[in-house]
Amino acid sequence: MKMSPNGMLGQVIKKEKIKTSVKGAQAWRIAYISSDLNGQKTIVTGLVVAPIGVAPKEGRPIMSWAHGTTGAAQNCGPSQVLNPVVPLNEYFLVGGNSWTDYGIPAIEEFIQEGYVVVATDYQGQGGGGKHQYALATTNAMDTIDAARAASSMKEAGAGKKTIIYGWSQGGGVAVAAASMPDYFSKKGTAADNLELIGSIALAPDDIAVMLPGATVDQASAQQSLNGLIQMFTGNIFDFSHMAMSMWGVQAANPNLKLTDLFTDNGATVLDEVISNKCMHAVADTLNFNFGTQYKTFLKDQISNPLEWTKTMVRGSVNPVKPISPVVIYWGNKDVTNPPIMGKLYQEQMCKLGGNVNRIQLPGDQSHFTTPGASKQFYLPWIKDRLAGKPASNNCAQASQLPT
Repeated sequence: MKMSPNGMLGQVIKKEKIKTSVKGAQAWRIAYISSDLNGQKTIVTGLVVAPIGVAPKEGRPIMSWAHGTTGAAQNCGPSQVLNPVVPLNEYFLVGGNSWTDYGIPAIEEFIQEGYVVVATDYQGQGGGGKHQYALATTNAMDTIDAARAASSMKEAGAGKKTIIYGWSQGGGVAVAAASMPDYFSKKGTAADNLELIGSIALAPDDIAVMLPGATVDQASAQQSLNGLIQMFTGNIFDFSHMAMSMWGVQAANPNLKLTDLFTDNGATVLDEVISNKCMHAVADTLNFNFGTQYKTFLKDQISNPLEWTKTMVRGSVNPVKPISPVVIYWGNKDVTNPPIMGKLYQEQMCKLGGNVNRIQLPGDQSHFTTPGASKQFYLPWIKDRLAGKPASNNCAQASQLPT
């Protein structure tokens, strides 16, 4: 069946019921309509999981999960694994059983509480097109439209109250979505009037906040871009993330070329690998074939830097007051998404009058232990938001907080 993205944002164009081992749950794989940074309609795949039984009159709250980095190829969508509706299963952790991070954090608790959970794959991870990796605006549209899709499915029994929660790439999505009032207020969608009542960001990234003044002129753009690239080339794993990010930025703007940043050979290799493999396989492939020589892929002189920085900033978090309370959980040992990004984000949004709480997790937490370590804190936070309690924040102390 050839699907086309003609229709309403959030419209489910295909669904199939799937088995799940989560007690009291029913689940579907779905394909739905979303859009990207440029207003281009897209097809996105994902999962909807709902409690079995009669929903309350006002409908069930929606938890929209924004996953972390899995890769940019079509086969990297977490909904595509054999048993996708399980608690978060991480590649890096002991007990992880796969080549990618899949599963949905707190899925069992959420079903028990009577929530509907939806988990997007993001565009380009199963529904065609090129994944605009790390462009939080596009990824946030996919996450918002996933909530609309869930709300439109009668069998899910979902209402309008929505919480977005995400980790890593998805943490960036959670903060970006909170600053997209215009996208939330769009009419003529599959489910108008979604009400965002909270955003939970686990170890988020925010590219724009790291690029102040980067869109002023070519010289400042060059300097900012060079700094950003250097920041993420310390090892092959970080380099793979950075290369994939640039591949995703290029996917959103036809005026950009990978050869602006990488040598001809580097661009060819990176495009081939990133187009066909998921995250950890990308890093392994580059490591196996190029070892410590991966830095030779970088050009000495960047071309077209201003167009690059403008696209990156446009695709990042809007400097707009968040429409809901935001909470950030971070670990002191996170070297994947430097916590300074969350700190600068908080300072920026607090100045705009936003309600942003930023919480350092107890103990020594890395990027990859953050989802597990934060669950005990965000579960009661969600209950409080659903109960209509005001959210506390540490905006007043933001500039004094550690990084």
